[in-house]
Formats: sequence, structure tokens, C-alpha cells
Amino acid sequence: MSTKSVDVILIGGGIMSATLGTMIKQLQPDWSIVLFERLNDVALESSNPWNNAGTGHAALAELNYMPEAADGTMEPSKAININEQFQVSRQFWASLVESGVLDAPTTFINPTPHMTFVRGADNVDYLRRRWEILKDEPLFEGIEFSDDPRQIYKWAPLLMRHRQKDEKIAATRITSGTDVDFGSLTHQLVDYLRANGVDYRSETTVKGLKKQKDGSWTVRVRERIGGTPYSINGKFVFVGAGGGALSLLQKSGIPEIKGFGGFPISGKFFRTDNPEIVAQHQAKVYGKASVGAPPMSVPHLDTRVVDGQASLLFGPYAGFSPKFLKSGSWFDLPGSIRLHNLGPMLAVARDNFDLVKYLIGELLASRSKKLEALREFMPTAQSKDWRLITAGQRVQVMKKDPKRGGVLQFGTEVVTSADGTIAGLLGASPGASTAVPIMIDLIRKCFPAESAAWEPKLKQLVPSLGTKLNADPAAAEQSLDETAKVLDLTRSDERAVATAS
Repeated sequence: MSTKSVDVILIGGGIMSATLGTMIKQLQPDWSIVLFERLNDVALESSNPWNNAGTGHAALAELNYMPEAADGTMEPSKAININEQFQVSRQFWASLVESGVLDAPTTFINPTPHMTFVRGADNVDYLRRRWEILKDEPLFEGIEFSDDPRQIYKWAPLLMRHRQKDEKIAATRITSGTDVDFGSLTHQLVDYLRANGVDYRSETTVKGLKKQKDGSWTVRVRERIGGTPYSINGKFVFVGAGGGALSLLQKSGIPEIKGFGGFPISGKFFRTDNPEIVAQHQAKVYGKASVGAPPMSVPHLDTRVVDGQASLLFGPYAGFSPKFLKSGSWFDLPGSIRLHNLGPMLAVARDNFDLVKYLIGELLASRSKKLEALREFMPTAQSKDWRLITAGQRVQVMKKDPKRGGVLQFGTEVVTSADGTIAGLLGASPGASTAVPIMIDLIRKCFPAESAAWEPKLKQLVPSLGTKLNADPAAAEQSLDETAKVLDLTRSDERAVATAS
């Protein structure tokens, strides 16, 4: 039996594959694409709105993107760079709204102020100095600081009710933040792909990958219903399988994956849909991570809008599971260990005792202990109003380091073969919010022969491409204004924030 051949094989039905597939269809409509998803629908793992809370990452309030050095200095470049990347995503989505690829913006993005809230004199001082640095940066224009309880109460009443009057607190707020439903966004992009000839195959598990002499890849799959095995040949393969990407890249045998390991972290969130509580809080409020906690465990009290319904989430409460996917196997972690990554993984374990201690503490924490953490943000929180939901799995990258033997990396990393015929995405944060710039970089690296011809279309999709908005205040203002208009982010929110005490 002959093996079907296509131009592009996408593995995994999350926001990364959906974004890359859409981009390729915009740039090269005649290319054939097949998309494999092991579950019965797309966006059921990390892209699902209930498996992540801090969506719309733009470094407007995430303190881990601007840490304080030992000498007290702060460097804003990482925060600015992440904001730049999010603006690329915003422009891409706006272009797709204008062309009719995406539905009404309210179905996937909503205006939501981003805030930071800290307690204690040292943290108040840190936050003030951070604000002083960022307030003059064009992409952070409009960021406000206050250590006045009355002002913070106006911004977010739930933070202040029944709080001790003598407590040292401070907050920043910027109204240009957003809440993004990546589940809805993924579904809309995949619907576009299917309507434009992409062969979408759900409930199909990729079992192996083998490179052919001509540089193409033969991908072996098995249908979950009936167990039918078959193979498809592709000129290019993208592994966007979330926590499953490491295993598949290892199976590919490319040397570039050697030395990489994965450390899975699970988590839970408190969620409330009580309309009386939800109406009193419209913001994403980030705090500071505990000592030894990973950046992805920064506590935050977030407004989420899913299918038009507003809810509040608080967390995350980190935990540990050896699974690399929420629907994965208990053998995922041990099954990922190889001779080439054992050394880096052991080095990471040696150097991250604080993380291990933190995770053990989180695992042993009772519901009442979890509620105490919520009440540090919302003193009036009542147990009856909040239920725990299980978040998605996050697999942090462990890789070789020439000085320490191995290092735990909390960002995302694209692993690409030398010839550019296969690539995969590892890691988590900031992840989905920067999917568009990540995929643009991947396209340029993996398709050098086509890149020059594609560049004009890419510039149409992302007008600021190749420039730094933050270096040009006028360009930053224009981009923010134009995308806000197209994405309907200038509308006033209908959910009035209660101000009655």
C-alpha cells in the first residue's frame, strides 16, 4: 500500500499547531497539510481555557519577568521583549479578524486590566521602583502605581475588604491588558484550516517518526477507534504536542534533542462563578512567587471570560505528577530518561532543592491552607464560594549547561533539526501568548527558500514585523490603538465593579 504524501504534518491540536497551520495557509495556500490530534477534539490540554489562567501574558504585571538583582537593580529588557512579542500576536489576530478568518473578537479576547499586588515594606519599595522604570516605556504607557488603600480599593475592591489598615501594600494597574480564551481561538483557527483543505484527524496517536533518504519524514500513526495503523509522509513535521513533544522528538532521533529532559508540574486553581463575587473584580492581579517556587506558580486572582461567561480563578497551587499531559501516562517521566539527558536531569535535581521543598509543601497543603493563600489576596473569601479545579500539566525544560551540567528552564524552546525538516516546541510560559512570534521565527528558520517570497504577506499580517515598537513611541501608540479598535478592546465592560463596602 502506498503512503500518502503531504507538504506539512502538524502533530497536536493546540494553539501552536493551529497558529502555524494558519500561517502556512495564509502564506502558501496550495500546500497540503494534515493535523493529528490524539484526543477527540482540539484544545483539550494546555490550550484549554480551564487548564491555564494567566492568559494574555504581556509582562504588564508579571514580576518574574523583571526580577530584582542582588544589588537591587532591575533590568526591563525581558519584560519589554515579551510585551513586544504579545503585540505581534495581537496584530496577527487583528489581521485575521479583518479577513474573516476569526469570528467576533469578543469570542476569544476581552479587555481586562492587569494589576500587581504586593504586601510588606520591601515589596512595596520594589514595586515602586519597577513602576518608575516601566512608566516611561511606550508599551507600558498608562501604568499606574499606588500604595493608597482607597485607590487600590477603587481598582479591585476584593483585595481590600476587611484588610488590616496598617498593612503595607501597593499595586500597579494598566488598563490595556487582556484576557484571551486560547481554547476558542484554537477552535476557530482549526475550523478555518479544515474549511481550506487541511486534513484533520482526531483520536489518532502518533507512534513513531522516521526520516527518509530524501529528507522527508514518515510518520506512523494509529487510530484510537479500531486501532488501525497507517503511515503518512511529510516534507516538514511540526511537533506541537505540548508535554508529548519531548517523547516524539526523542523518537525522531534528531541529535538536537540530546541532553533535553522534562520536569512535569501539575496544579490546581480555586474557581468561582458566583455572579455577586465575579461582578466585584475585573482584573488579572499578580503577586510575588514564594521563595523556591517556579515562576509559573506566581499567585494570581484572575478574571476569566469563557464562552461569554465571566468567572474568577485563583492559584495556581503547584503539585507533582509524572504525567507529561493531563491525559498522559504515569510512565511519561521515567520513559523520557535517556543516557544523554540523565546527567543534566541529575544536575537540575541537585541545584533545585528549594523547588523540591516547595512542591512537597504544596502537595501536603490542605484545603484550609490553600484558602489561606487566597485570603492573602481576598480577605473575605469563603470556602463555600470556591471549588478546586485541576489545571493542565506543564513540562519545564531541563537541558545541558556547560557550567552547571544541567539547567531548569522556565520558558519555551523550539528544537529544530539542522536541515529544518522537523521542529518541536518544548516548555511552557509565556507560551500561547507568544505563539505568533514563535511560529514566525520557526518559519524563517525551517523554510529559508520560501521566506523571502513570504515576507510581504507576513508584513501584511503583522505590520510592525522587523521593528521594535517600544523604540518608537508613535509606532507603539499606533499599533496599540489600531489593534484595540479591530479587536474591540476599547469597549467599556458591562460588568460594573461594585464599590459598596
